Amino acid sequence: MTGAARKIRLLLADDHQLVRAALRALLEPECDVVSEAGSGEEALAQARRTQPDIVLLDLGMPGIGGLAAARRLGREVPHTKVIVLTQYDDREYIFEALLEARAAGYLLKSDSAGELLTAVRAVYGGKRYVSPAIAPLVLERLEGLSPRLGSQRTPLTGRERQVLKLIAEGATSKEIASRLGISPKTAQIHRDNLKHKLGVRSTAAMVRYAIKSKLVRID
Repeated sequence: MTGAARKIRLLLADDHQLVRAALRALLEPECDVVSEAGSGEEALAQARRTQPDIVLLDLGMPGIGGLAAARRLGREVPHTKVIVLTQYDDREYIFEALLEARAAGYLLKSDSAGELLTAVRAVYGGKRYVSPAIAPLVLERLEGLSPRLGSQRTPLTGRERQVLKLIAEGATSKEIASRLGISPKTAQIHRDNLKHKLGVRSTAAMVRYAIKSKLVRID
């Protein structure tokens, strides 16, 4: 074993067991899958316990969700890098993950197996990596970044303002999804992101904060 290359230690965080099994089968010849998790909270607990090099993290998991988990991983297990592996290719999730949660990579589940392996190697080597499918969008955004980015609370996106207004009107996640043409799971992710951005824990507190701060106007 002397001189053998050290395997990359991975934690797989996805709420679908079949997805985790497929990822394990793909990655284990080159990597060491040290643990698996099916929720954001479990991902945090397993990362603290196993101290992996990289967490492959789905966004749409139960509990606190992937974005909140990524933020906390950055604070609580700072040497562990996060690669988001998700179906979501809209800009809100991409920039929340890369700019606010400071994920080291962002891949789509539609990407190839080879792309995933390339991303894992790159991130392990200290680089950042994004799916080729979203690279033009990321470059466009980075070219227009303000130097003040990150110095204050991250502003709400247009979609988040829509969701917040509907929440303040009493709409459920299912109703929000129907009215905005998104999935209930996506609506719930928006709810979780809004709580984080506004620094509140409950829906009632989120609505009170929003109205008091004039972030939304309730007609």
